[in-house]
Amino acid sequence: MSKLTALALSIAVLGGVWAFLALGPLAGSVLVWAGFIAWGSYFHTGGDGAALQKTIAGMIYGAVVAGVALALVVANPVGLGAAIAAPVYVAVTVFFLVIVAGINLLSVVPANVYGYAATAGYALSTNTANLTMMPNLTNPVLLVALSVVIGALFGAASGKLAGMLGK
Repeated sequence: MSKLTALALSIAVLGGVWAFLALGPLAGSVLVWAGFIAWGSYFHTGGDGAALQKTIAGMIYGAVVAGVALALVVANPVGLGAAIAAPVYVAVTVFFLVIVAGINLLSVVPANVYGYAATAGYALSTNTANLTMMPNLTNPVLLVALSVVIGALFGAASGKLAGMLGK
């Protein structure tokens, strides 16, 4: 079997398993789409052990930075006007999202951005921006982070399965 066919088959099978878990037994505890973003990031980053580490670290870092941005927007501690508050807090936090790229584990800026975008997008679309400090899975940061870890692990597993099938 060709490497491409092996990869397609392994992702199809494990993608079905991930969707079953995320939409069934783990529903409410993980986000199927955030896991698939991490899965894609794993392969985009090189599809190896370092890619797994950088995907998980970068996407969780991005989720945390988005959580900070959301908390700042909700609290508006500087008292900025409504029209300017969110853009200023986003600009400041996005600076920190990228400036860390000199650190090896956070060097994949797209992974950092994927985590930030997934968290902000989820929080804004579900009206959970005010829950970024909750110590449970209503917290969009924690929900995305858990989804990222499992999704990246599924990515690694699909790569290994493809390697076995492609021989």
